[in-house]
Amino acid sequence: MRILMLGDVVGKVGREAAETMLPTLKEMYSPQFTIVNGENAAAGLGITPEIARSLLRNGADVITLGNHTWNRRDIVPYLDQEPRILRPANYPPGTAGSGYRVFTAENGVRVGVANMMGRVFMEALDDPFRTADKILESFQGQTKISFFDFHGEATSEKTAFGYYLDGRASVVVGTHTHVQTADERILPKGTAYITDVGMCGPQDSIIGMNAEIVVQKFVTQMPNRFEVAEGGVVLCGIVADVDPDTGHATQIQRVQIRDIH
Repeated sequence: MRILMLGDVVGKVGREAAETMLPTLKEMYSPQFTIVNGENAAAGLGITPEIARSLLRNGADVITLGNHTWNRRDIVPYLDQEPRILRPANYPPGTAGSGYRVFTAENGVRVGVANMMGRVFMEALDDPFRTADKILESFQGQTKISFFDFHGEATSEKTAFGYYLDGRASVVVGTHTHVQTADERILPKGTAYITDVGMCGPQDSIIGMNAEIVVQKFVTQMPNRFEVAEGGVVLCGIVADVDPDTGHATQIQRVQIRDIH
């Protein structure tokens, strides 16, 4: 079972590149299931129903989100209508939408997907570790394959989450920081892990945003309205192979394509 995952899609240039490249990536890697993090897809902040529909139509099987989930008000009712888009599961009970679900891949294999959010330097949400325990319990009897998108700021928290689920989850990937890390590996008990998948967004930028504006913010400490940068795009992701009989990963590989116009 092969799963393709693309990191945080940033703005129009990022989503156009992702949608354009998904058919090529599927031809190159032959995944049976594809996940895209879309939480920065609408001008760098949040996602709209229209953008979500476009990503799903162009090759995503599931869209995960993160700390910008609620930036676009029209996404709130859509989360209850479209099961293929997931917000972080450790939001409190009563929050719109769902944070995890079991899906059926194109080869008929069932895959559990969960979207989590870290708490270090982030919002004070429910405990992602114990939430993950409950999610894994709910997946039992439905599938042995589970994929966790952990949207977090701190590398230590992401790594701790990976080791916490080692041998229980098939794949744990980090998102949110937009810089692809070079630590992809299979953890000792069989979980594929990477600290951050990276982004699909403007490469001549500061995590997708106009570099000059961001630099001025740091230099002057004056508030600035950030804007998505322009120019060529870098597309980042991973491909992971999972044994459907055991749920353990056998391989994880970084994907990075630069200078997409």
